[in-house]
Amino acid sequence: MPIVDIKHVTTYRYNRPVSFGKHRMMLFPREDGDQKVLEYKLEITPRPVRLNWSRDIFGNHVSIAQFGDHADELRFVSRARLNHTPTKFRASDIDRSARRYPFAYTAKDLAAIAQYIRPPSARRKLNRWSAALFRNNNSIDLYELLVGLTQTVKQTMKHVSRHEEGTQKPERTLDLGSGSCRDVAVLMIAVLRSRGIAARFVSGYVRLVDDYEDGEEVDDDIAGGNTHAWVQVYVPGPGWVDFDPAAGVTENQNLIRVAAVRHPREAIPLQGTWYGSPSDHLTMNVGVRVRTIAH
Repeated sequence: MPIVDIKHVTTYRYNRPVSFGKHRMMLFPREDGDQKVLEYKLEITPRPVRLNWSRDIFGNHVSIAQFGDHADELRFVSRARLNHTPTKFRASDIDRSARRYPFAYTAKDLAAIAQYIRPPSARRKLNRWSAALFRNNNSIDLYELLVGLTQTVKQTMKHVSRHEEGTQKPERTLDLGSGSCRDVAVLMIAVLRSRGIAARFVSGYVRLVDDYEDGEEVDDDIAGGNTHAWVQVYVPGPGWVDFDPAAGVTENQNLIRVAAVRHPREAIPLQGTWYGSPSDHLTMNVGVRVRTIAH
């Protein structure tokens, strides 16, 4: 079973010492069937006067820090080590009742996934864009449909880095033909929900390379990984299955989940307040390293 090591550093710098309000963090990886956290450490400078841990309604880990000191730098270093099992998604895994679309979820499943299946209010453009993929709601192999949709988003939407907060509306992504990983994830989710298929937004990390030796220390300039966003679809049989439309791939091979939610605003990795004048803020630097250290 592969063991993955993650280091995520976020540093805020200011012109002069400022005070800080509460900061909310979603940095602790989810503990799902295919990933189990072995070690976790969170270092915050200046040290908070209080740090509370809880889980939200989706089962994600949340921590809240409160501060007493003024400082000209605020730094968060999150380190995690976990067992990460790559999982395959095969057509034969799907329950026979759902191997062809359209299909119906059972009443038991619907009770658990209702919040992930509500269709978007404006979906005419989404349905036009996806009509060929869904064959106008005529019978189609579900495995081929989900894999094909993931690959189509990758092939038709240019992946761009976008540093503005929030996500684009799916219609905007279609109009532009481009978006960040979170934008194309939201597009795919909206298309699926508009067709009655349960889908949720996932944020976490993607492993890019394994160029670092075990024990090597890195600072803000970290390579080998990125924060990332993708989609999980509820498929009768295997349950929640990972699809990465930004990369056009299925399965969790290089994906480490931190949060799974209804909407991206519920999965912000780090948010908080500080008190001072706008000119006091200098920079925010984020670095991520994701590496496999054992098999």
